[in-house]
Amino acid sequence: MQLKPINQQVVAVVGASSGIGRLTALQFAKRGAKVVVAARSQPGLDSLVKEIQQAGGEVTAIAADVAVFEQVKAIADKAVEVYGRLDTWVHLAATGVLATFDNITPEEFKRVIDVNLTGQAYGAMAALPHLKREGRGALIHISSVEARRSIPYQSPYSASKHGVEGFLESLRVELKHEGIPISVTNVLPSVINTPYYNKVRTKLGVKPTGVPPYYQPDLVVKAILYVAEHPTRDYIVGDIGKIVDLLQRLSPELMDAILLAIGFRFQRTNEPKSEDAADNVFEPIDPSEGYDRVEGDFGNLTIPNFTDWLDRNPTLKWGAVAAVGLGLTTLVGTFLRSPEVP
Repeated sequence: MQLKPINQQVVAVVGASSGIGRLTALQFAKRGAKVVVAARSQPGLDSLVKEIQQAGGEVTAIAADVAVFEQVKAIADKAVEVYGRLDTWVHLAATGVLATFDNITPEEFKRVIDVNLTGQAYGAMAALPHLKREGRGALIHISSVEARRSIPYQSPYSASKHGVEGFLESLRVELKHEGIPISVTNVLPSVINTPYYNKVRTKLGVKPTGVPPYYQPDLVVKAILYVAEHPTRDYIVGDIGKIVDLLQRLSPELMDAILLAIGFRFQRTNEPKSEDAADNVFEPIDPSEGYDRVEGDFGNLTIPNFTDWLDRNPTLKWGAVAAVGLGLTTLVGTFLRSPEVP
């Protein structure tokens, strides 16, 4: 499966007004891609377009709510209308409600599913006909480590991310069965320092936070740019996410115990916040709130990452794994040949 170099791609970035999506659009444009950006926030899109154009990039914007299929389809259609084709679809739009399950209304739960899961499916539905016509391309869906392990206070969000992983697995096999060379990637970030926790609805009585540590948004953007050129099945971003995934596979009960110890108190700050405060669940937040930016408020909780560089350099990664394996085999063999071993 061969994907085009980024400087030859037409890329749609959905959920681009802030956070990872905003930086993703900026970096695609910086590397020469023609970019279509979409979000509900028209002011956020306007400021993003201005920033890209000032840097010499090519960009088109379209306001869209991903819970409405016709609006999602319009994003893909706009790419073809303006640039003649679509090569890569990057889907990031998400929202959430932080509360115990019994304090979440049916309307709130449904809305999170509509945006985070159904919206992602709508994105794939809208992009696929254009990618098939091109004969290749990439679907890049941003879910979360919560696709592998749910956490307290985030039942609708966690459920939606599990759903994204489920539908992508079905779609990937169907495309392989048809012999269509379209890369389907699930990018699973750890906790990232974006304005997400400023924008979501909270019923905790305080401003919410992710369970630290955090990583900076550029780590996820590097992953997205990598998989846009290198077909990849899954990409867990952040060392902590890889550890969580491993522990969940080894012992869900151990992860239960860890989350009982840290999952409640570490998602609460000391800053009071009413559940009536502005949020982005049903409507975009007023731009005067200042959240149409890349980074959130938790830069002081970010840590360095060590394994993602290896993920983007697989030859070195597997060479290192082979070297470690060979070293262990040699060590064990030497031990077993030792005359002191009974």
